Order: sequence, then C-alpha cells, then structure tokens
Amino acid sequence: MKVIRASEIGSYLYCRRAWWYRLHGVEPANQAEMAAGTEMHRQHGRNILAASFQSGLAWALLLAALILLAWLGVQSLMGG
Repeated sequence: MKVIRASEIGSYLYCRRAWWYRLHGVEPANQAEMAAGTEMHRQHGRNILAASFQSGLAWALLLAALILLAWLGVQSLMGG
C-alpha cells in the first residue's frame, strides 16, 4: 500500500492536473521560472530573518539606553 503524504494531498487539492503529472513523472516545462521563484522565496526568507534580528537588536539597544539613562539619573541625584 502506498503511503500518502500531507504534501501530496495539498498538491492534489491545489491542482489535480499538476498532482497527476507529478505522479506519472512528467517534468514541468517551466523549470527556469520555478527555480527563479524558489530563489525569490529563499531571498525573502533571508530578508525576514535579517529584519527580525535587527528588530531584536534595536529593542536590546533601547533597553540598554534606558538602563544607562536611569543609572545616570540616579548618579546625578546622589551628587556623583
């Protein structure tokens, strides 16, 4: 008995003809476009990761600045 994977069901629900072609080993004619789309998605993923890192770094720097500002305020009140 053949195991049916979730991705195969998703492929079937998205496009039955594409699922049938893949099942019978027919290669898509638009390989270059598909490769370009895959690369575009990879680049987008890298951009999202970089933006998330930069956002976290910005929050950490803001927290450090607030802590430094509070410490300097306490020092000035103590006459230091």
